[in-house]
Amino acid sequence: MSAREAILAKARRALTDVPDVEPVLDVEVVRPVPDRSLPHAQVVDLFDERVADYRAVVERADPDTAAARVAGALAGRPPLAGSGPLRILVPPGFPAGLVPDDVEVVPDGPDVAVSELDRCDGVVSTAAIGIAETGTIILDHGPGQGRRAATLVPDLHVCVIRADQVVAGVPEAVAALDPARPHTWISGPSATSDIELDRVEGVHGPRTLHVVIVS
Repeated sequence: MSAREAILAKARRALTDVPDVEPVLDVEVVRPVPDRSLPHAQVVDLFDERVADYRAVVERADPDTAAARVAGALAGRPPLAGSGPLRILVPPGFPAGLVPDDVEVVPDGPDVAVSELDRCDGVVSTAAIGIAETGTIILDHGPGQGRRAATLVPDLHVCVIRADQVVAGVPEAVAALDPARPHTWISGPSATSDIELDRVEGVHGPRTLHVVIVS
């Protein structure tokens, strides 16, 4: 018996008790429904919790402390250049008062090449909507949010979102979005895993997501 025939014989023996037709199981799928009656403060708390579940860093701030939270998110990171200030990509429309003074600002725009984005230590942005049920941040790439590549290429994304932009669930978010605009849905830092479930972050987007919720 050849090696091929031996392998096929083992496969046939392993399948002797397997029916030709798969049985149809009557399984009721129950999906959790977010409680739309929650006070908005609790909706924001749930958003905070769900975003953190994705291994993102979440901080609370008020308008007076938001700039310090953004500066803290950038502080202590070694620059890609090895020395000098961090090079931070800043989309048009991002509040100037939230940009730390000790960084090198790289203004984003359509003429900025992807290779230049890759040389940035991080990117700061605002957001359009946050979804509490899923811990998802949605960008519609309006003022302060930048183009899609801007928040996918740098290794660090610091996202500032107002508490009043957080909704309970996906239906509310979709209803509030402009379907004519491009949307990027972000649930935690970029992550993937191999067949042994070893988690690797930063393959398809930022390795670190730092969210500042301003209320």
